Amino acid sequence: MIMLSDNEVKSPVYDLLAQIGYPLRQNVLLSRYCSAQIGGPAEYLIEANTANQLEKIIQGIWINHVPYTLLGRGSNVLISDVGLSGIVVINRAKGVGRIRVCETAEEIQIWAESGVNLGTLTRVAAEKGLSGLEWATGIPGTVGGAVVNNAGAFNGDIAHSLIMADILQQNPEPDQGISLRQTWTSSDFHYSYRNSRIKNESEQVVILRACLRVEKSKPEFIKAKMAQINQKRKATQPPGASMGSIFKNPPGDYAGRLIEAAGLKGLQVGGAQISLQHANFMVNQGNACAQDFWDLISVVQKEVLNQFDVQLELEIQPLGTFKEVQKVNQSD
Repeated sequence: MIMLSDNEVKSPVYDLLAQIGYPLRQNVLLSRYCSAQIGGPAEYLIEANTANQLEKIIQGIWINHVPYTLLGRGSNVLISDVGLSGIVVINRAKGVGRIRVCETAEEIQIWAESGVNLGTLTRVAAEKGLSGLEWATGIPGTVGGAVVNNAGAFNGDIAHSLIMADILQQNPEPDQGISLRQTWTSSDFHYSYRNSRIKNESEQVVILRACLRVEKSKPEFIKAKMAQINQKRKATQPPGASMGSIFKNPPGDYAGRLIEAAGLKGLQVGGAQISLQHANFMVNQGNACAQDFWDLISVVQKEVLNQFDVQLELEIQPLGTFKEVQKVNQSD
């Protein structure tokens, strides 16, 4: 718990702390919360362990007009070396006991809080003999992140699995309450390839829980399919610290193919390297900083545009500020 001395100026952050009553830490390195193991400090950091805690924390942030960033497992974000101002909220609403299965006459549903790891969810579903989420095997993100980003792999994605989600939305008319609790169906998210209406919009929406579509099957069949997917991942995707796929696949093509065809496979800037196994992955060689990745991304986008007239769009989300890219010496 942060304590104030008499001569310190009280800020909205401390008002927030008093209201929600949860521990708030200062200057916490975010590299430990990012799958690429990079990122500067959070000005303030707080963890939400349940969906109810997450709701209270976000409401307190909105009431006090404090800038914030919501992170799950940090698997598809590039956090700058200077870190993030305001409050970083780590979504840990992930207890396996909070995964709930509901069977109706029409369908079988599996509910999970937004901080549940996708890998955990697929394993729980498999143990219960529930099929339909095998495509998410090995994806290191959370349910909430998957809903926002329309995560997908191996011919499946959230857009086709999601039935509905409980969301918290900032009220556009705050005199009538700071937030609105609503239930959105999959169509309300306006999904497109690796995108949704809330991914890059100013609209303030936080996922609390999600309900996904599953069907009955034999656990051994489900586990066998999951094992096949895991084998494919290991054969095609690099191990180590990375952010997953860096770029979206352009229509009718693959980002990895274009990057490799541009002669960039293995290219390294500082401690960041384009994977020799899959060119749409960038790996932290152990000493990378976020700016290394940012510079490498810029080189890739420039070269692919120059050689193939294709503008690669980011699938990951950059957070914080980055320096203007300088001339980079390319070496492999």
